[in-house]
Amino acid sequence: MEKFVVTITRQFGSLGRPIARKMSELLGIEYYDRDIVDQAAKKLKLPVSVVDQEEERAVKQSVNPFSRMMFPLGKGTSNTQDMIFEAQKNIIQFLAEKDNCIIVGRCSDFVLSEMENSIHIYIYASYNARLHHCIEDLGMEETEARRMMKSVDEARDSYHMQYAGYLPDDKRHKDILIDSSLFGVEGTAQFLAEAVKRKFYTK
Repeated sequence: MEKFVVTITRQFGSLGRPIARKMSELLGIEYYDRDIVDQAAKKLKLPVSVVDQEEERAVKQSVNPFSRMMFPLGKGTSNTQDMIFEAQKNIIQFLAEKDNCIIVGRCSDFVLSEMENSIHIYIYASYNARLHHCIEDLGMEETEARRMMKSVDEARDSYHMQYAGYLPDDKRHKDILIDSSLFGVEGTAQFLAEAVKRKFYTK
Protein backbone atom coordinates (compact mmCIF):
# COMPACT_ATOMS: atom_id res chain seq x y z
CA MET A 1 0.00 0.00 0.00
CA GLU A 2 1.36 3.36 -1.05
CA LYS A 3 0.90 6.57 0.93
CA PHE A 4 -2.35 8.37 0.06
CA VAL A 5 -4.59 11.26 1.05
CA VAL A 6 -8.35 11.76 0.99
CA THR A 7 -9.83 15.26 0.71
CA ILE A 8 -13.41 16.05 1.64
CA THR A 9 -15.43 19.14 0.77
CA ARG A 10 -19.04 19.39 1.89
CA GLN A 11 -22.24 21.38 2.14
CA PHE A 12 -23.13 22.86 5.50
CA GLY A 13 -25.38 20.44 7.37
CA SER A 14 -24.43 17.41 5.26
CA LEU A 15 -22.49 15.96 8.25
CA GLY A 16 -19.25 15.85 6.29
CA ARG A 17 -17.09 16.32 9.39
CA PRO A 18 -18.51 13.39 11.44
CA ILE A 19 -18.36 11.26 8.31
CA ALA A 20 -14.67 12.13 7.91
CA ARG A 21 -14.05 11.37 11.58
CA LYS A 22 -15.72 7.95 11.25
CA MET A 23 -13.79 7.24 8.06
CA SER A 24 -10.55 7.92 9.89
CA GLU A 25 -11.53 5.35 12.52
CA LEU A 26 -12.44 2.74 9.91
CA LEU A 27 -9.24 3.30 7.92
CA GLY A 28 -6.99 3.77 10.93
CA ILE A 29 -5.58 7.06 9.65
CA GLU A 30 -5.56 10.67 10.89
CA TYR A 31 -8.09 13.25 9.82
CA TYR A 32 -7.55 16.99 9.91
CA ASP A 33 -10.19 19.67 9.94
CA ARG A 34 -9.96 23.42 10.42
CA ASP A 35 -9.07 23.34 14.11
CA ILE A 36 -6.41 20.68 13.76
CA VAL A 37 -4.81 22.43 10.80
CA ASP A 38 -4.65 25.63 12.86
CA GLN A 39 -3.05 23.75 15.75
CA ALA A 40 -0.53 22.18 13.40
CA ALA A 41 0.30 25.64 12.13
CA LYS A 42 1.10 26.82 15.64
CA LYS A 43 3.24 23.79 16.29
CA LEU A 44 5.12 24.36 13.05
CA LYS A 45 5.39 28.07 13.90
CA LEU A 46 3.89 29.12 10.58
CA PRO A 47 2.08 32.47 10.29
CA VAL A 48 -1.32 30.81 9.95
CA SER A 49 -1.67 31.42 13.69
CA VAL A 50 -3.00 34.81 12.60
CA VAL A 51 -6.23 32.94 11.84
CA ASP A 52 -6.99 32.72 15.54
CA GLN A 53 -6.81 36.49 15.95
CA GLU A 54 -9.06 37.03 12.95
CA GLU A 55 -11.55 34.41 14.13
CA GLU A 56 -11.71 35.89 17.61
CA ARG A 57 -12.74 39.20 16.09
CA ALA A 58 -15.41 37.45 14.00
CA VAL A 59 -16.77 35.43 16.91
CA LYS A 60 -16.91 38.43 19.26
CA GLN A 61 -19.15 40.21 16.77
CA SER A 62 -21.76 37.46 16.95
CA VAL A 63 -23.20 35.17 19.59
CA ASN A 64 -23.76 32.55 16.90
CA PRO A 65 -21.23 29.73 17.49
CA PHE A 66 -21.35 28.83 13.80
CA SER A 67 -20.50 32.34 12.58
CA ARG A 68 -16.83 31.45 12.14
CA MET A 69 -17.85 29.10 9.32
CA MET A 70 -18.87 32.12 7.28
CA PHE A 71 -15.34 33.50 7.44
CA PRO A 72 -12.91 30.70 6.44
CA LEU A 73 -9.97 33.09 6.72
CA GLY A 74 -11.36 35.50 9.28
CA LYS A 75 -12.36 39.09 8.57
CA GLY A 76 -8.93 40.50 7.88
CA THR A 77 -7.60 42.30 4.83
CA SER A 78 -7.12 40.44 1.56
CA ASN A 79 -3.35 40.52 2.09
CA THR A 80 -3.72 38.87 5.49
CA GLN A 81 -6.12 36.31 4.11
CA ASP A 82 -3.80 35.53 1.22
CA MET A 83 -0.96 35.03 3.66
CA ILE A 84 -3.09 32.69 5.77
CA PHE A 85 -4.13 30.71 2.72
CA GLU A 86 -0.54 30.27 1.59
CA ALA A 87 0.49 29.14 5.07
CA GLN A 88 -2.38 26.67 5.30
CA LYS A 89 -1.56 25.39 1.83
CA ASN A 90 1.96 24.60 3.04
CA ILE A 91 0.55 22.82 6.09
CA ILE A 92 -1.85 20.74 4.00
CA GLN A 93 1.00 19.70 1.73
CA PHE A 94 3.14 18.86 4.77
CA LEU A 95 0.39 16.72 6.32
CA ALA A 96 -0.30 14.92 3.03
CA GLU A 97 3.38 14.13 2.53
CA LYS A 98 3.86 12.99 6.12
CA ASP A 99 1.39 10.10 6.26
CA ASN A 100 -1.95 8.71 5.08
CA CYS A 101 -4.71 11.09 6.13
CA ILE A 102 -8.09 12.68 5.50
CA ILE A 103 -8.21 16.48 5.15
CA VAL A 104 -11.53 18.30 5.41
CA GLY A 105 -12.09 21.56 3.56
CA ARG A 106 -9.53 24.36 3.25
CA CYS A 107 -9.39 23.94 -0.57
CA SER A 108 -7.39 20.76 0.08
CA ASP A 109 -8.79 19.22 -3.10
CA PHE A 110 -7.20 22.05 -5.08
CA VAL A 111 -3.97 22.17 -3.08
CA LEU A 112 -3.45 18.42 -3.54
CA SER A 113 -4.88 18.13 -7.04
CA GLU A 114 -1.52 17.11 -8.47
CA MET A 115 -0.85 14.47 -5.82
CA GLU A 116 -0.89 11.09 -7.54
CA ASN A 117 -2.31 8.98 -4.71
CA SER A 118 -5.29 11.11 -3.78
CA ILE A 119 -9.04 10.79 -3.87
CA HIS A 120 -11.31 13.83 -3.73
CA ILE A 121 -14.82 13.55 -2.26
CA TYR A 122 -17.75 15.97 -2.14
CA ILE A 123 -20.50 15.31 0.43
CA TYR A 124 -23.91 16.91 0.01
CA ALA A 125 -27.53 16.27 0.99
CA SER A 126 -30.98 17.52 0.14
CA TYR A 127 -32.08 20.83 1.60
CA ASN A 128 -34.61 19.17 3.92
CA ALA A 129 -32.08 16.59 5.12
CA ARG A 130 -29.55 19.30 5.91
CA LEU A 131 -32.18 21.39 7.64
CA HIS A 132 -33.09 18.39 9.78
CA HIS A 133 -29.43 17.81 10.70
CA CYS A 134 -28.96 21.47 11.65
CA ILE A 135 -32.00 21.43 13.92
CA GLU A 136 -31.68 17.96 15.44
CA ASP A 137 -27.91 17.42 15.51
CA LEU A 138 -26.58 20.97 15.81
CA GLY A 139 -29.40 22.29 18.02
CA MET A 140 -30.22 25.27 15.84
CA GLU A 141 -33.56 27.05 15.53
CA GLU A 142 -35.18 26.55 12.13
CA THR A 143 -34.88 30.20 11.06
CA GLU A 144 -31.23 30.31 12.06
CA ALA A 145 -30.57 26.96 10.39
CA ARG A 146 -31.96 28.18 7.09
CA ARG A 147 -29.92 31.37 7.31
CA MET A 148 -26.72 29.54 8.18
CA MET A 149 -27.15 26.97 5.42
CA LYS A 150 -27.37 29.78 2.89
CA SER A 151 -24.61 31.92 4.40
CA VAL A 152 -22.05 29.17 5.02
CA ASP A 153 -22.55 27.56 1.62
CA GLU A 154 -22.16 30.95 -0.07
CA ALA A 155 -19.01 31.66 1.96
CA ARG A 156 -17.49 28.28 1.13
CA ASP A 157 -18.33 28.69 -2.54
CA SER A 158 -16.79 32.17 -2.59
CA TYR A 159 -13.66 31.02 -0.75
CA HIS A 160 -13.21 28.02 -3.03
CA MET A 161 -13.77 30.05 -6.16
CA GLN A 162 -11.32 32.72 -5.01
CA TYR A 163 -8.44 30.36 -4.28
CA ALA A 164 -9.18 27.24 -6.35
CA GLY A 165 -10.92 28.87 -9.31
CA TYR A 166 -13.88 26.48 -9.24
CA LEU A 167 -16.80 25.62 -6.97
CA PRO A 168 -16.37 22.86 -4.35
CA ASP A 169 -19.00 20.64 -6.02
CA ASP A 170 -17.41 20.85 -9.49
CA LYS A 171 -17.48 17.24 -10.68
CA ARG A 172 -14.48 17.84 -12.93
CA HIS A 173 -12.35 18.02 -9.80
CA LYS A 174 -14.02 15.26 -7.77
CA ASP A 175 -13.72 11.48 -7.79
CA ILE A 176 -16.85 10.84 -5.71
CA LEU A 177 -19.93 12.96 -5.03
CA ILE A 178 -22.31 11.41 -2.50
CA ASP A 179 -25.60 12.32 -0.83
CA SER A 180 -25.05 11.59 2.86
CA SER A 181 -28.78 11.23 3.49
CA LEU A 182 -28.78 7.96 1.53
CA PHE A 183 -26.87 6.01 4.17
CA GLY A 184 -26.40 8.38 7.12
CA VAL A 185 -23.11 9.06 8.88
CA GLU A 186 -22.16 5.45 9.61
CA GLY A 187 -23.25 4.07 6.25
CA THR A 188 -21.68 6.88 4.23
CA ALA A 189 -18.40 6.55 6.14
CA GLN A 190 -18.36 2.80 5.56
CA PHE A 191 -19.16 3.22 1.86
CA LEU A 192 -16.40 5.79 1.38
CA ALA A 193 -13.87 3.88 3.49
CA GLU A 194 -14.47 0.80 1.35
CA ALA A 195 -13.94 2.88 -1.81
CA VAL A 196 -10.63 4.18 -0.42
CA LYS A 197 -9.55 0.63 0.43
CA ARG A 198 -10.40 -0.61 -3.05
CA LYS A 199 -8.37 2.20 -4.60
CA PHE A 200 -5.28 2.17 -2.39
CA TYR A 201 -5.13 -0.93 -0.20
CA THR A 202 -5.08 -3.42 -3.08
CA LYS A 203 -2.08 -1.92 -4.85
